[in-house]
Amino acid sequence: MRAMRLALLALVSPSALIAAPAFAAAPLVPHRAVYDLVLDEASDRSGITGLSGRMVYEFNGSACEGYTVKFRFVTQIDTSESSRLTDQQTTTFEDAEGKTFSFVTKSFTDQTLERELKGTARREADGLKVDIEKPEKNSVELERTQFPTQHLVELIGKANTGENFYETSIFDGSEDGDEVMTTTVVVGKKEPVEKSDPEAPALAGLAKEKFWPVDIAYFDESTEGGEEVPEYRISFKLHENGLTRDLVMDYGDFSMTGKLVNLALFDPAPQNCNQ
Repeated sequence: MRAMRLALLALVSPSALIAAPAFAAAPLVPHRAVYDLVLDEASDRSGITGLSGRMVYEFNGSACEGYTVKFRFVTQIDTSESSRLTDQQTTTFEDAEGKTFSFVTKSFTDQTLERELKGTARREADGLKVDIEKPEKNSVELERTQFPTQHLVELIGKANTGENFYETSIFDGSEDGDEVMTTTVVVGKKEPVEKSDPEAPALAGLAKEKFWPVDIAYFDESTEGGEEVPEYRISFKLHENGLTRDLVMDYGDFSMTGKLVNLALFDPAPQNCNQ
């Protein structure tokens, strides 16, 4: 499900990727964040009458050893005629230089495995090569782009310099693992956490830190002609250590919110690669 892209952000244009900075500058903290999901709005066209669930996002690694993300997204979706439980489980690994990105996603409906996607993407001089192992072997060549952790590093860096609008692209291995998405990104001014913020208890010590409001619209590059309408939009609050919270995921016919309810910060890995 496209909700995976909550953590997969970018703010550099494809023409600037060759000169992208190393991960050593990324102030990212290993952590596990848990969010409660609820339905925000739903049109009659969607057929959805209720939605609830939970999302767990775990980030580990360093600029020396690379970065691993474990992501689980569970929702109970109700319509006037039925109810179904969906469960997406994704694990990704991005090497420290941002040259390779491996991904595995298992999708369950009512506890039955319906689909497994597994593959590896490699950045090459003239583009991106993606080798799919499951559900069936396949290889595709895409335009040169960045992987998720690189994107997040750039977002934080650009936000710190006060840049507030970007257009970029991203490959994250979601959907069929064979597309690069174009995005437009809006970053607001840094704000303090209010005492009345409902997520403040989960933030604990981080409640003293400021955040940026961010809005990202995702466009399918394969769509040709017609008015450019985003496939979906995501807005959230971004902390400088990489934590995202107060999520709103808008898929057009319906939207949902994700509120941070639990946060665990892990000990950071050594940043000195010579140790």
